[in-house]
Amino acid sequence: MEKSQIEIEETITVGALASKLLIPVSKLITELMKNGVFATVNEKIDFETAQIIVDDLDLGVEIIQSKDIPNSSIEDQESKIKKSTLVNGKDRPPVVSIMGHVDHGKTSILDAIRSSNIVKTESGGITQHISAYQVEHSKRLITFLDTPGHEAFAAIREHGARLTDIVIIVVAADDGIKPQTLEAIRYAKKANAKIIVAINKIDKTGADINRVKQQLSEQGLVPEEWKGDTIICEVSAKTGEGINKLLDMILLVADVEDLKADEECPGTGLVIESHIEKGKGPVAKLLVQGGILRENDFIVTNSTYAKIKTLMNDKNEKIKTANPSTPVEVSGFKSLPEFGEVFKVANNEKMAKDIVNKYTKLNSVKTKNSINSNDLLRIINRNNKLTELNVIIKADVKGSLTSVIDSLRNLDTEEVAIRVVGSGVGQIVENDIQLATSSNSIIYGFNVLVPKSSELLAYRNNVNIRVFKVIYELIDDVKSEMSGLLKPEIVETERGSLKVLGIFKTTKDEIICGGEVISGSITSPMISKVYRDKSFIGIATLTGIKRGNISVDTVNKGEMCGINLALTSKINILEKDTIKFFTEETISRKI
Repeated sequence: MEKSQIEIEETITVGALASKLLIPVSKLITELMKNGVFATVNEKIDFETAQIIVDDLDLGVEIIQSKDIPNSSIEDQESKIKKSTLVNGKDRPPVVSIMGHVDHGKTSILDAIRSSNIVKTESGGITQHISAYQVEHSKRLITFLDTPGHEAFAAIREHGARLTDIVIIVVAADDGIKPQTLEAIRYAKKANAKIIVAINKIDKTGADINRVKQQLSEQGLVPEEWKGDTIICEVSAKTGEGINKLLDMILLVADVEDLKADEECPGTGLVIESHIEKGKGPVAKLLVQGGILRENDFIVTNSTYAKIKTLMNDKNEKIKTANPSTPVEVSGFKSLPEFGEVFKVANNEKMAKDIVNKYTKLNSVKTKNSINSNDLLRIINRNNKLTELNVIIKADVKGSLTSVIDSLRNLDTEEVAIRVVGSGVGQIVENDIQLATSSNSIIYGFNVLVPKSSELLAYRNNVNIRVFKVIYELIDDVKSEMSGLLKPEIVETERGSLKVLGIFKTTKDEIICGGEVISGSITSPMISKVYRDKSFIGIATLTGIKRGNISVDTVNKGEMCGINLALTSKINILEKDTIKFFTEETISRKI
């Protein structure tokens, strides 16, 4: 017997599901309890839970998920594109990510390929954003993604690897494999991308190509000349040597992989980056993966939608259409799309709005019921007086904003944690100053401007604004601020000890006794600890020393003296007790 189908969204209340199934809500709640799910009539359950329960009830009903919501999973998106290309596939350019350790020359290689000068425009010579470019070689197009190398941009690098067909792992010949090289290899393998290794800086003194090849072999990337299957290209971004061979190898791998895309389906792809641009508003860099994107199309992501006002290629030229594997910049978004979101062409504005509204509702439910590790840390440490550093983060693009916030949250300790009071893309505005004033926050800007009006308001309100162009400098500054909130460490150093030979006076607040210094030297004042047969008796403070009738500041080993001890609690000192004397040093701690 064929089952009837009931369509539900990603989450649904227990009462609504019972109504759709035409069963008493008590019966559904009972079945949920049997499966270890304790939910009331108004609580929501997810699609997977609903599916299991409906199957167990055996009502002759099949539930399916609403089809009008685009799936935001990169893996699912890629799966759908691949299925479509089997029917309507046409050749497309390969998408290539350049990845590797910071300073190994990723951007310089792309520089040489494009004959441009990108690296000089990046602060500190380090890529700060994911970028996409197309180049022509042997009358064929290749799309390149350049990803940041600094550890703070791990999310961007993984995102870049999953967008691509081929990953070029760049390794400096004089430096060898480093932590971010290993990370890039893991990302590429996880994404099932084909790997080509570019050994760069072969012209430098100290270059050791065989050492690099040995290191690569240890990671399972055995060179072809060593009877492996990894293509190794020896290049110099500085002189241009080996660059053409590298491009030839990319096209060879693309031919072997027989890369295709469906141009008949609605335009679809992924958000590479997004930012606010003066005169244009929210702008996004997209990578088209399937279909053809056209000017005036309505496109929608989970969080926002746009009617494409301008469609620009990587050379900042207006275009009317964009085919698969093409990186484009699009304006017309209602708000900034999230870094890494799937986009698709919608039939009209109403459909686009409906999709965004549905996902907004779903996301609000998830957010309401979710708790992350940082929240958990705060709850656990609430009774331990966890100190929080309030910050507001502004960045030039969404991907960088995500990277900065993720990096700062990783700095949390059991004593000090970062609390991101506010964040956003774009310049630091007066609203940010007002929020910082009310929340006692530091404003951190990454590659953003501070208008004069904001500067003046910040000065009047005593708000601290710090703007950085290099991410690790921003992180180091936050670490310094967090370190200032740590309680300093008190280090005690034993300086000397005295054997008690006589007790002269004992009161509630003071003991006067005498003895011989048996080690080190004693200087007043000092912290004193009394021991009897190695057992700790109590603590006092040395307030005075006398040799005979003369007060002195210091006595040394072998000398006899009398001492005054100030008491904070009752201590019974006896002859033959040992008193050890300590100095205390306050040492600042660092995150």
